[in-house]
Amino acid sequence: MKDAETFRKIKTSLCTAVVGDVLDTMGFRHQYLPQPIKPLVENTKLVGRAMTVLEADYPEGRGHGPLSDVPFGVMFAALDDLKSDEIYIASGSSFEYALWGGLMSTRAQHLNAAGAILNGFIRDTGEIRNLDFPVFSRGSFAQDQGVRGKVLDYRVPIEMNHLTVQNGDLLFGDDEGVLVIPQSAEQEAIELALEKASTENAVADAIRNGMSATEAFETFGVM
Repeated sequence: MKDAETFRKIKTSLCTAVVGDVLDTMGFRHQYLPQPIKPLVENTKLVGRAMTVLEADYPEGRGHGPLSDVPFGVMFAALDDLKSDEIYIASGSSFEYALWGGLMSTRAQHLNAAGAILNGFIRDTGEIRNLDFPVFSRGSFAQDQGVRGKVLDYRVPIEMNHLTVQNGDLLFGDDEGVLVIPQSAEQEAIELALEKASTENAVADAIRNGMSATEAFETFGVM
């Protein structure tokens, strides 16, 4: 299944709850990003490939590393490297400043990126809403990253709550969470999730027609 068709089916037919349940049955039981990460705009669905970004606290001042005198580290290079349908996903820093803003959204949108996911805060929320660019984060906080942190690298593995996100992993977010779907399992997971969603629709119809919850579970195996 091509990416464009996969993304369309996920957006139109699935939710993270169904895909997460399927991943559980496949043995992938810790695939959600931290629970506080939510969409800026309710009812947003975000699907795309991870473009991973490694953040770190890096207080202003002279150091000895190659990035010590580089404002924001390699953040601009990472942003400019975004490809169509990719999601800028960043983690690694503290929660003392914003990792994303309006101008970054403008650039990412121009590059046809799918969205951004931050294990931290964003700012310029009104500007981002006006752009209608999908962004998921822990919330908003205007304090700037410039003198407090840097991007150290990108397209490298990043960690969130003991979950490793690999560059290129399939990401799916909605109001109830963000899932990392491993590349090795994504085709099977999506196919099984589509089957489960269809079955759940049949269960809903049966319950509306008077079937008990016990009978429905015994008949369909889902609830």
